[in-house]
Amino acid sequence: MHPDDEDPVSDPKEGHGSLLVLTVLACIVGIGAGAIGALFRLWLVRGDAWRDAVIDWSYDAPVAGFVLVTLGCGGAVALAAWLVRRYSPEASGSGIPHVEAVLRQEVPPAPLSVLPVKFFGGLLAIGAGLALGREGPSVQMGASIAHMVGRFARRQWPDARALLAAGAGAGLAAAFNAPTAGAVFVLEELVRRFEPRMAIAALAASTGAIFVCRMVLGDAPDFYVGAVPYPSAATMPLHLALGVAAGLLAVAYNCSIIGALTGAAYLRRCPVELRAGLIGAAVGALAWFAPDLVGGGDPLTQRALDGSGTLAVLPLVLLLRFALGAVSYAAGTPGGLFAPLLVVGAQLGLCFGIVSQTAFPALDIAPEGFAVVGMAAFFAGVVRAPVTGITLVVEMTANVTMLLPMLGACFVAMLVPTLLGNAPIYDALREQGPQRERAPD
Repeated sequence: MHPDDEDPVSDPKEGHGSLLVLTVLACIVGIGAGAIGALFRLWLVRGDAWRDAVIDWSYDAPVAGFVLVTLGCGGAVALAAWLVRRYSPEASGSGIPHVEAVLRQEVPPAPLSVLPVKFFGGLLAIGAGLALGREGPSVQMGASIAHMVGRFARRQWPDARALLAAGAGAGLAAAFNAPTAGAVFVLEELVRRFEPRMAIAALAASTGAIFVCRMVLGDAPDFYVGAVPYPSAATMPLHLALGVAAGLLAVAYNCSIIGALTGAAYLRRCPVELRAGLIGAAVGALAWFAPDLVGGGDPLTQRALDGSGTLAVLPLVLLLRFALGAVSYAAGTPGGLFAPLLVVGAQLGLCFGIVSQTAFPALDIAPEGFAVVGMAAFFAGVVRAPVTGITLVVEMTANVTMLLPMLGACFVAMLVPTLLGNAPIYDALREQGPQRERAPD
């Protein structure tokens, strides 16, 4: 155990007082993280609507409209990259590897400037259509708020560390309306062990964040899943096979993310804003032809959970989102990985479910149930945080009928990349250099 992790308080009464102070501060952090997370989500929805409206309007003048959309998206992404380079390099990417490095005392906490850069840079990048998730900015903004609260309250490192982790978890909870997943994420991914004070702080912060978020955004889960029957035991081999497919695809996805960052590193002489702008322009061109395929991807995930799609289209959507996620991450703008992972996992699961339904009609298979399992399994394969993935999917879909298949599929999806020697994505990103996940300039 690191000496700083030990509770410095030896008097039980004083320890209880310190814990109460930590709990109150964690609630404050959660309220702040929930407020900024809810505002970020609202503005992202408006940004997506505005992008779609501009694309619809541009169809009236196809040539000029195509150029306008392409240049507009490229300019927005370039501006986001400029904000990162100029004001806060730590804001690049998801920010989760940076938070993990801070918790390990490998790098200092990010300055206050990370908060506005993450907020506005994320709006520009995701609003322009990059396949990035809202949770990355929300996590790092929550951690930044926690750092400010800890400094203001003059807490020692053990409490400041607990607040930082709790703020990050509250950001995740706010991003996906998933309070339990936010707390589990702290213990399973950020600190990777159970610490009572950390757990209390994480639960308190997630509670505060969700209280604010649901007042602003409502109580409904992010996704709607219809009545899916409990799967029979005969379908378990199919779900395990889905886990194998998810694990193999996770290895390829992790390699593609690292490969895209490595490729960007070879373009050192090209200004980061130009690289990002070119990626944004390419995404803008895609958005003009297929506006539903770009952005965070929640509509794609919902359609998969509805069971909508055919084998003539779904594999193409899967491959396109797979490639788009890696290319978008290489732009070096604020944006996370979780939401794009859920999109790819849902497409994979639905494809697998439709094939299984066709091959085994007697089993009464619901393909949308496989989409639910695919989300959790692909998450577990990429991040290697299966409990977080399962909890996140259950809370986002309000579905528990697929819990047992999720457990089996996640177990296999973790086993495959581990046996193949593939590192979890955030471990790999922390090895990308001094900024941990930023493509070198």
